[in-house]
Amino acid sequence: MSSIVLILITGVGLGALYFLVASGLSLIYGLMHVLNFAHGAFLTLSAFIGWWVAQSLGTASWGSFLVSILVGAVVGGIFATLTELLLIRPLYERHIEQVLVTVGLSFAAVALFEGIWGTDAINIAGPPWLKGTTEVLGARIPNTYWVLMVAAGLVLALLVLFLRKTRYGMIIRAGVENRSMVTALGIDVRKSFTLVFAIGGAAAGIGGVLAMHWYTYVSAHMGATLLIFAFIVTVIGGLGSLTGAAIASVLVAVLQQFANVYLGGSGDFIVVALLALVLLVRPTGLMGRKTA
Repeated sequence: MSSIVLILITGVGLGALYFLVASGLSLIYGLMHVLNFAHGAFLTLSAFIGWWVAQSLGTASWGSFLVSILVGAVVGGIFATLTELLLIRPLYERHIEQVLVTVGLSFAAVALFEGIWGTDAINIAGPPWLKGTTEVLGARIPNTYWVLMVAAGLVLALLVLFLRKTRYGMIIRAGVENRSMVTALGIDVRKSFTLVFAIGGAAAGIGGVLAMHWYTYVSAHMGATLLIFAFIVTVIGGLGSLTGAAIASVLVAVLQQFANVYLGGSGDFIVVALLALVLLVRPTGLMGRKTA
């Protein structure tokens, strides 16, 4: 019983990490129809800068931990904003070129990170509580998973509130449905789309800082590894659906954990098989909409 509880809770926690990475990816595609393969670079740079800030302030304190998360969000938002302004904006409605330029940026970013911080992973330390465990029904759950779940819940709630309750959220949703009409009303939709990229990058930044505490290290390839699973849950959940991404993140992570424990470490294979099944049976994903 305790082993099942452990697998379920850690699966939900891992799913929370996947959602933190995938939320920005899903938001950017859902509102702007841009497949951003440089999303992992946002995450990795935020993790490195967050690590540097935590080192400067003292890694054992909660203050440095929270500040590093905030700095990671800011760094991810700035990196994403510059990417949209300089590389994506000139290529709207040119999807092949968008893919090529973001793939190129992701490779260039990894090379740059290796040149600055080296090719070896850097071990990190955080508040001592994160290294401890909390007992639930006989299962000892690593405390890092609780932080991931709380962070993912807050990010999801804030994104939904922003899109549904704020003026910019309404402008963004209207611009997606009919960009020319919104522009005719005198509203600069481009600024709203830049804001979407910034928010997606900030979500990736938060995910990057928390991911390095889950891994207990940071490396130049960390973002690329997580980006694979982010794309998988985004497709399974339905491209552009935040709710679908959240559900798919938990589903994928729980199945992955069960398969790793009971099927000889075949978690990644099960995830890929699930992706293939969804693409065959329901290509739009669990909560995706059909598009013309």
